[in-house]
Amino acid sequence: MLGEHGDDARVLAGGQSLMPLLSMRLASPALLVDISRTEPLDYACLEGGALRVGAACTQARVERRSDLAREVPLLALAFPHISHFPVRNRGTVCGSVAHADPSAELPLALTALGGEVVLRSARGTRTLAAADFFRGTLATARTADELVEEVRFPLHRAGLGYGFAEMAQRHGDFAIVACAAVAGADEIRFAVGGAADRPRLARWPRLAGDDLEAALNDFAWEIDARSDPHASAKYRRHLVRHLGRRAVEAACA
Repeated sequence: MLGEHGDDARVLAGGQSLMPLLSMRLASPALLVDISRTEPLDYACLEGGALRVGAACTQARVERRSDLAREVPLLALAFPHISHFPVRNRGTVCGSVAHADPSAELPLALTALGGEVVLRSARGTRTLAAADFFRGTLATARTADELVEEVRFPLHRAGLGYGFAEMAQRHGDFAIVACAAVAGADEIRFAVGGAADRPRLARWPRLAGDDLEAALNDFAWEIDARSDPHASAKYRRHLVRHLGRRAVEAACA
């Protein structure tokens, strides 16, 4: 269907991103392709060193995994910040990634962890690193005939620590700024969402004190923070420094 209709078709899974766009007339596809009851796409499993989540799997199903905090600790930290339970109960993990809202927590976590996105079409399947998949505000590397079939979150490895911090106007609102950190013995992966047009990633050696403050300040200026009715670019840079320090220190601890 996607191969035949291209840009005139949209995939409907949980509908928590698409339905508001339809209601506000920001999208008007001629065809909706409903995959919400497609059982082969409704899975969350551990395979190949990753938590693999199919296109029809809801956020709530992943959130309720009894071992999630052990399997992918950063996801367990991020899920409580994602909207509200009714939205997570219907919204899909792949749908949030495909929508690519720069303030969304799941694209941020996928980027911080170095995860992957699997794209499928009638032409075949290809796999992209998260950093290559997100291109801008609501813009990705997906072509019109492709489905985000699966996303892969790397599993926890011994010696890694994780931190997550977010500022929103109200709990459950989209993040003004959110920060995620993954710290190993020799490296810190630090990602920021909400401040720029897509999740932005930095990789540093283990830093602390003034060195960490300097790195966060430099990164806050590098990401081209934006102003909107919710917050100024100046305030977002401040949050990158403040929340970033919290996230990194939590990961290193």
